[in-house]
This record gives sequence, structure tokens and C-alpha cells, in this order.
Amino acid sequence: MAGLQRSTISFRRQGSSGIVWDDRLIAELNKQANEQKGDTHQQEEQAKLITSEGQEQTTGDGGIKPIRTGGGIERSRSHRNTGRVSPAVDPPSPRLSAFGCCSAFGSKPTGKKPVNQRKRLPKRRSSIILARLLLLLLLLVVFSLALTANANSFESLLQLPRRTRPRSERLLHVGNFGAKGNGFTDDTKAFADAWKTACSSKAKNRILVPENYTCLVRPIDLSGPCKARLTLQISGTIIAPGDPDAWEGLNPRKWLYFHGVSRLTVEGGGSVNGMGQEWWRRSCKHNHSNPCRGAPTALTFHKCKNMRFENLNVIDSQQMHIAFTSCRRVTVSGVKVIAPESSPNTDGIHISASRGIVIDNTTVSTGDDCVSIVKNSSQISISNIVCGPGHGISIGSIGKSKSWEEVKDVTVDTAFISDTANGVRIKTWQGGSGLVSKIIFRNISMNNVSNPIIIDQYYCDSKKPCANQVKNLCHFFLQCSSDTEPEICYKLKNLQTSAVTIEKISFVDVRGTSASKQAIKISCSDTSPCRNILLQDIDLEPLNDDSFTESFCWEANGSSSGQVYPPSCLSDHETSFLEQSVRAGITSVSYL
Repeated sequence: MAGLQRSTISFRRQGSSGIVWDDRLIAELNKQANEQKGDTHQQEEQAKLITSEGQEQTTGDGGIKPIRTGGGIERSRSHRNTGRVSPAVDPPSPRLSAFGCCSAFGSKPTGKKPVNQRKRLPKRRSSIILARLLLLLLLLVVFSLALTANANSFESLLQLPRRTRPRSERLLHVGNFGAKGNGFTDDTKAFADAWKTACSSKAKNRILVPENYTCLVRPIDLSGPCKARLTLQISGTIIAPGDPDAWEGLNPRKWLYFHGVSRLTVEGGGSVNGMGQEWWRRSCKHNHSNPCRGAPTALTFHKCKNMRFENLNVIDSQQMHIAFTSCRRVTVSGVKVIAPESSPNTDGIHISASRGIVIDNTTVSTGDDCVSIVKNSSQISISNIVCGPGHGISIGSIGKSKSWEEVKDVTVDTAFISDTANGVRIKTWQGGSGLVSKIIFRNISMNNVSNPIIIDQYYCDSKKPCANQVKNLCHFFLQCSSDTEPEICYKLKNLQTSAVTIEKISFVDVRGTSASKQAIKISCSDTSPCRNILLQDIDLEPLNDDSFTESFCWEANGSSSGQVYPPSCLSDHETSFLEQSVRAGITSVSYL
């Protein structure tokens, strides 16, 4: 061991590559190889062994040529006897298993063929290059998608996957819940069960009344909130009980009552029939000897949001046909509402305390207002509507029972009104308060319409004209001079009570025939005159060629433009009746 250490210390050198090797060990190995020259069999076995380990190789003369594997060296025959190698050639490291020298340092040959790192290197480089090419190709695809897709699509490409919900819609056939659909069997429970199942489901559901079904449904509440979008598809017919006694002990104002439902769609091309004939016959308006009682609205939607009502027929309601109360963002389209002209209070579409209502492509033919818009409603749009017979399109009535109410931001654009008691109308009660503002009636065609344009601040729901409501005046404070006009002094003593303010009302491009002599009638309050009324491009001809039409205004201030017939009666400046009275010589007025 000591000799080995000395030889290691004495003869260790370092090659140009920095690998340490031992000349003495290599010389000793060459000597042993020469001694075995005579034994051919042993030499061949040794050569095979050395070759199999990839570390030694015999030469033609029996010498051994060291082979560098993976960082070793190859030694030529010229150095066999001297034990020296060129400094430019790196000897093998004693830690490598080269021609058995590893045994001198306590290492064992593994018996495995060493891996040629230089030969594997090009293969690795090829893999890296291929991976880079694939990455570049992927980037090119992503950027091409970004150029052709919109911003939302590209954003969704970069977003992490979301938790998805099932997109399929479940169909709930009312027949599967027990509905018979024969027109005389009570199907109310089947409807209630189908609604409960649909409303409680997290998936989208569609309740189906098929074409060949006629379902008799008693008064029913269809309430929310529901967990997902819900569609009621009425392809067949839903009918109400024909006998008013079926409402005994129930709310007589309701039949199909939806409330608190969001994302509801009612559609299907079928019909909802209120069977209102017996209700009309018992009405006090139809027969004054009958007691006045409430009657149901066929379809009421209360506190509903983001809903659609499309492609349905609503027929012969007991009273109002469709009502939206305290609703938000509703679209009505492709709807037909039909009832006899003689049916009392059968408004087509009634809007109350609602906002964001759109009515389009709708036909209404009833015994009352085609569309009525009442208290605290705004952002209402009506377009492409056919109205008549009936009472026209109305804002109001407003301010009943001395209440404060408001309607604003209403547009009626493109309407055909025929055979109605009124055309486009605003009606308010005496004694009420509030505001009607920013109302536009535009592109209106009329045929055989009484009162085509009317604003009435003296409205009352009575066959006979209502008496003018006046304030209680202290007459002893009223001093009329000798030159005071008697008419003004009389009116001042009977001054009207408060009224709803009406302002910013526009009638634009209204044309057709008037069945009444007064084609334009604007009757406003003495205490609250109408302001900023616009008449533009009006042509309302008499129904008969041998007559003429006229306009009437009272306390109406505004302007006109374009051709207006009958001629405008609006005042171009705002002067209230009180201002006129002061100029007429009345010096003092006081109210209780």
C-alpha cells in the first residue's frame, strides 16, 4: 500500500485537460500484457473481456492501447514501451474505469457499456429545436386568433376555465303533472306542481302547454324567486272558469298572478282566454242596477324583472288583460289582445309603478284603453302598435283621490289608431298633485278617431261631467274693482283646486281623420297651467268632407311648428289665471 502511494506521488501527472493520470500504472499494465504474449487463449479471453467492458483493446503485437471513453484518451502503440504520451493527449482519470486502473483506487467495473455523451448530444439538440419550433407554432396560432377574434373572445382564451352549468333546457309537459287539457277538468294543481318543480330547479326549465291542450285553470299564484331562467310556453289554450262564483272567498282581482319572478319568458303562439262574458254582464257599467265589484286581471306580473312576453293571444279578460305592476325591464312583442268594444274596463296593457317597459309589434282591440300608463312609471317605449276599437293610448288617469303621482319619459312612436273614443290622451284628476313630463307622441296615424289629441286635467270616471272642484275662498279679502271683468271675478271665486303639473309634451307628425269637431283639445288647470306643449306637423281632417275641425285650449302654453291643422291654439307665453286676474284689477286674494 505504501509502495502504491509512493508511486502515485512520484509519477502522477496532469494532462492538458486537467485529468490526473499515472505513468507507472500504465507501464506496469503493458509489462503484464507482454508476459502473456505466448498464451494465445488467455490473450484472446483478456481481449474479449477488455473489449466487452469498453475500457481496453489489444493491439496486433499484444500491446494494449488505452481508449478514452466519455472524456478519456486513446493511446497509440508508439507509447507502449516508454510509458509516455504526448502532453496534448489527456490520460484517463484514475476515477474512470479505463483498462482496469480503477481497481487500484478501490473501484469496481460496473460491467455496463459507458454512454457516449458526444454521440447523444446531437439527439438532445434535435429534441430542443423541435420543442422550440412547436412552441413558436403555438404562439403564431394564438396571435392569429387574437387578430381575427374580438376582444371578448381573446379574453376568454386567456381566462381560466370556469365552472360550467348545464346548458340544456328541461321540458316539463303539463300532462306529466296530471293535466288533462280537455277544457272542463280542473288542471290547476297540475300547473301549480309544474311551476313548483321548474322554479325550484337550478337548471333552465320550460313548462309546456301543447297545441292540442285546453287547460282549465282556476285563480293561481305563480311566485318566485326562481333559481334559474324559466319559460312558460303556451302553445295550446288556458281558460278561466266562466262563472264569477269560482272566485268566492278569493281575491277577485287576480286570475293568473305572477310575482317576484326574474328572467321569465311567457310565449308560445297560443291563447289565454279570460271567459269574461258573465263578468261583463254583471258589471255596474254595463247594467247600472248591478252593484259595482272588482273583476280579475287575466295576467298580472308584479315585481317581475328582466322578463319577456311574446307571441301570445290574450282574449276576453274579465277586466284588464295584461298588467305590469312594479316591474323592471320588460319586453312585450308580437302580442294580440282582443275583446268586444262593449266590454267594460278591459284595458289591453296596463303599466303601473314600472320602469323600462318596451312594447313593440302589438295589436290591441278592447273596450277600454289599448295601453294605459299610470302612477310612478317611467322609461316606457311603445312602437309599431295597432290600437282600436277602444279608448286609445292613455297617460293616466293620474292624481285620483288627491294623491301625488308621476309619469315621465314615455315615447309612443309609429302607431295606427282606428275607431276609438280617444287618440293619444293625458288625463288627470282634479285635486291631485305630481308631474307628467317628457311625453312624446310621434308618427301617429288615425282613422275615425274622436278626440285625436287630448289633454284633460278635469278627468273624472263618470257618465256625467264632474263638478269643478274649488278651493274655499275668503270672499271678504276679495276686492274687485269697478272695471273688473265679471267673468274673471266669478272664476276667481270658484278657483280650481291643485292639479298635476303637465309639461314638455310633444305631438309630432300626427295625421288622419277626426270623428269629432274638436280634433285638438288641451284643457289645463287654472292653478297649474300646462307648459312647453309642442304641436308639430299635425294634419287632422274631418271625417266628412263637408265639415271642418278645430282646436281648443285652456291654460295651455307652448309652440307649434310646421303645418298644423286645425290651427294651433297654444299660447306662446306662460301666464297663469292668477296673473291675468291681477292685471284685471283684483288686488287681494287669500285662501283658507
